[in-house]
Amino acid sequence: MSDTMIVACPACSTLNRVARERLGAGGKCGKCGSPLFAAAPVTLTSRNFDAHAARSGLPLLVDFWAAWCGPCRQMAPAFAAAAGQLEPEMRLGKLDTEAEGAIAARFGIQSIPTLVLIRGGREIARKAGAMPAGAITAWARQAAGGRQTS
Repeated sequence: MSDTMIVACPACSTLNRVARERLGAGGKCGKCGSPLFAAAPVTLTSRNFDAHAARSGLPLLVDFWAAWCGPCRQMAPAFAAAAGQLEPEMRLGKLDTEAEGAIAARFGIQSIPTLVLIRGGREIARKAGAMPAGAITAWARQAAGGRQTS
Protein backbone atom coordinates (compact mmCIF):
# COMPACT_ATOMS: atom_id res chain seq x y z
CA MET A 1 0.00 0.00 0.00
CA SER A 2 1.37 3.39 -0.99
CA ASP A 3 2.34 5.99 1.60
CA THR A 4 0.52 8.67 -0.41
CA MET A 5 -3.00 9.15 -1.66
CA ILE A 6 -4.43 11.23 -4.48
CA VAL A 7 -7.07 13.68 -3.22
CA ALA A 8 -9.22 15.81 -5.55
CA CYS A 9 -9.60 19.42 -4.44
CA PRO A 10 -13.23 20.20 -3.54
CA ALA A 11 -12.91 23.67 -5.09
CA CYS A 12 -11.07 23.14 -8.39
CA SER A 13 -10.90 19.31 -8.72
CA THR A 14 -7.11 19.37 -9.14
CA LEU A 15 -5.55 16.10 -8.01
CA ASN A 16 -3.17 16.49 -5.06
CA ARG A 17 -0.77 13.91 -3.63
CA VAL A 18 -1.09 13.71 0.17
CA ALA A 19 0.80 11.52 2.63
CA ARG A 20 -1.69 9.08 4.21
CA GLU A 21 -0.59 9.92 7.74
CA ARG A 22 -1.26 13.61 7.02
CA LEU A 23 -4.83 13.24 5.72
CA GLY A 24 -6.23 14.28 9.09
CA ALA A 25 -4.09 17.42 9.08
CA GLY A 26 -6.04 18.82 6.16
CA GLY A 27 -3.72 20.39 3.65
CA LYS A 28 -4.29 22.82 0.82
CA CYS A 29 -4.63 22.41 -2.91
CA GLY A 30 -1.36 22.94 -4.74
CA LYS A 31 -3.17 24.82 -7.52
CA CYS A 32 -5.85 27.02 -5.93
CA GLY A 33 -4.83 26.99 -2.25
CA SER A 34 -8.26 25.89 -1.00
CA PRO A 35 -8.46 23.45 1.93
CA LEU A 36 -8.60 19.84 0.75
CA PHE A 37 -11.17 19.08 3.45
CA ALA A 38 -13.90 21.58 4.30
CA ALA A 39 -16.26 19.33 6.30
CA ALA A 40 -18.92 19.99 3.66
CA PRO A 41 -20.25 18.08 0.65
CA VAL A 42 -18.86 18.92 -2.79
CA THR A 43 -21.33 19.92 -5.51
CA LEU A 44 -20.80 17.29 -8.20
CA THR A 45 -21.24 18.04 -11.89
CA SER A 46 -20.27 16.35 -15.14
CA ARG A 47 -17.16 18.54 -15.08
CA ASN A 48 -15.78 17.34 -11.71
CA PHE A 49 -17.50 13.99 -11.08
CA ASP A 50 -14.79 11.69 -12.44
CA ALA A 51 -12.01 13.53 -10.59
CA HIS A 52 -13.74 12.73 -7.30
CA ALA A 53 -15.26 9.35 -8.20
CA ALA A 54 -12.54 7.68 -10.25
CA ARG A 55 -9.23 9.53 -9.96
CA SER A 56 -9.20 10.40 -6.25
CA GLY A 57 -8.02 7.76 -3.79
CA LEU A 58 -10.81 8.64 -1.37
CA PRO A 59 -14.12 6.76 -1.46
CA LEU A 60 -16.91 9.10 -2.61
CA LEU A 61 -20.34 9.06 -0.97
CA VAL A 62 -22.82 10.63 -3.40
CA ASP A 63 -26.23 11.97 -2.45
CA PHE A 64 -28.36 11.78 -5.62
CA TRP A 65 -31.09 14.39 -5.04
CA ALA A 66 -33.38 16.96 -6.72
CA ALA A 67 -34.65 20.36 -5.58
CA TRP A 68 -38.32 19.33 -5.94
CA CYS A 69 -37.85 16.30 -3.64
CA GLY A 70 -39.08 16.92 -0.08
CA PRO A 71 -37.19 14.02 1.54
CA CYS A 72 -34.03 15.17 -0.29
CA ARG A 73 -34.33 18.67 1.16
CA GLN A 74 -35.09 17.19 4.58
CA MET A 75 -31.95 15.02 4.48
CA ALA A 76 -29.61 17.79 3.20
CA PRO A 77 -28.59 19.10 6.67
CA ALA A 78 -27.95 15.55 7.89
CA PHE A 79 -25.77 14.81 4.86
CA ALA A 80 -23.83 18.03 5.45
CA ALA A 81 -23.31 17.09 9.10
CA ALA A 82 -22.11 13.62 8.06
CA ALA A 83 -19.42 15.27 5.90
CA GLY A 84 -17.88 16.74 9.03
CA GLN A 85 -17.78 13.30 10.64
CA LEU A 86 -16.60 11.27 7.64
CA GLU A 87 -13.82 13.48 6.27
CA PRO A 88 -10.98 12.76 5.63
CA GLU A 89 -11.74 9.03 5.38
CA MET A 90 -14.11 9.73 2.46
CA ARG A 91 -15.41 12.63 0.36
CA LEU A 92 -19.12 13.46 0.32
CA GLY A 93 -20.76 14.96 -2.72
CA LYS A 94 -24.21 16.02 -3.85
CA LEU A 95 -25.39 15.41 -7.40
CA ASP A 96 -28.56 17.11 -8.66
CA THR A 97 -30.27 14.46 -10.79
CA GLU A 98 -32.21 17.11 -12.72
CA ALA A 99 -29.09 19.03 -13.74
CA GLU A 100 -26.89 15.94 -14.23
CA GLY A 101 -29.28 13.38 -15.65
CA ALA A 102 -26.57 11.53 -17.60
CA ILE A 103 -24.65 10.68 -14.43
CA ALA A 104 -27.84 9.68 -12.62
CA ALA A 105 -28.70 7.41 -15.56
CA ARG A 106 -25.18 5.95 -15.56
CA PHE A 107 -25.80 4.81 -11.97
CA GLY A 108 -29.37 3.70 -12.63
CA ILE A 109 -30.90 6.07 -10.08
CA GLN A 110 -34.63 5.35 -9.92
CA SER A 111 -35.61 6.98 -6.63
CA ILE A 112 -34.25 9.86 -4.60
CA PRO A 113 -32.66 10.48 -2.26
CA THR A 114 -30.24 7.65 -2.97
CA LEU A 115 -26.77 7.37 -1.46
CA VAL A 116 -24.12 5.60 -3.54
CA LEU A 117 -20.65 4.81 -2.22
CA ILE A 118 -18.02 4.75 -4.97
CA ARG A 119 -14.42 3.59 -4.75
CA GLY A 120 -12.08 3.69 -7.74
CA GLY A 121 -14.92 4.70 -10.05
CA ARG A 122 -17.08 1.69 -9.11
CA GLU A 123 -20.16 1.51 -6.97
CA ILE A 124 -19.57 -0.54 -3.82
CA ALA A 125 -22.81 0.16 -1.90
CA ARG A 126 -26.19 1.86 -2.28
CA LYS A 127 -28.98 2.92 0.07
CA ALA A 128 -32.24 4.65 -0.87
CA GLY A 129 -34.28 6.91 1.39
CA ALA A 130 -33.69 9.80 3.76
CA MET A 131 -31.60 9.14 6.87
CA PRO A 132 -30.38 11.15 9.87
CA ALA A 133 -26.68 12.08 10.10
CA GLY A 134 -25.78 9.28 12.51
CA ALA A 135 -27.32 6.65 10.26
CA ILE A 136 -25.56 8.07 7.18
CA THR A 137 -22.22 7.98 9.01
CA ALA A 138 -22.71 4.46 10.37
CA TRP A 139 -23.92 3.06 7.04
CA ALA A 140 -21.08 4.71 5.07
CA ARG A 141 -18.38 3.43 7.43
CA GLN A 142 -19.84 -0.07 7.42
CA ALA A 143 -20.19 -0.07 3.62
CA ALA A 144 -16.62 1.18 3.18
CA GLY A 145 -15.31 -1.74 5.18
CA GLY A 146 -16.00 -0.90 8.80
CA ARG A 147 -13.09 1.50 9.25
CA GLN A 148 -13.72 3.67 12.28
CA THR A 149 -11.71 6.83 12.79
CA SER A 150 -13.51 8.47 15.67
